[in-house]
Amino acid sequence: MNLKDHIRGVPDFPKPGILFYDISTLLAHAGAWRETVEQLTREIGKYRPDRLVGIESRGFLVAAPLAHQLGCGFTMVRKKGKLPGTTIPFSYDLEYGSDTIEIQADAIKPGERVVVLDDLLATGGTLSAAIKLSRMVGGDVVAAACIIELTFLNGRSRLDVPFSSMVAYDS
Repeated sequence: MNLKDHIRGVPDFPKPGILFYDISTLLAHAGAWRETVEQLTREIGKYRPDRLVGIESRGFLVAAPLAHQLGCGFTMVRKKGKLPGTTIPFSYDLEYGSDTIEIQADAIKPGERVVVLDDLLATGGTLSAAIKLSRMVGGDVVAAACIIELTFLNGRSRLDVPFSSMVAYDS
């Protein structure tokens, strides 16, 4: 199955000149979503993770079913102020400005094998930040993955772990 057939391109979203790759159509197609989860399970499973970290919010949709399939834990990385309890923040630069993400301080046990997941890799800033944040709370980040990679933005170069994507767009 060609997963690209189930990803909708939305021109000029969220602003003019941007082509947004929308996974809602992939999620809506039971067979395509099942195939996506199965492909990611095969790819991520080889790293024998103890925990999957999903990045808010579409990364939750990716990481949660994979954690279930792999029998491992799932942890959320969220925008500042969205998690209860003691959190650890990490601020990072974006193309235009900066952002802060957080993880609960006790979310990962020291030495746990972690794979970080999101729906899409663009410039790599958020995924790189989530990898660093996972390490700050004791995780041994062994890999990262996304459904979609925008290869023309070269985000993979900002990652210092093996990275996998199920679908790549070159422009």
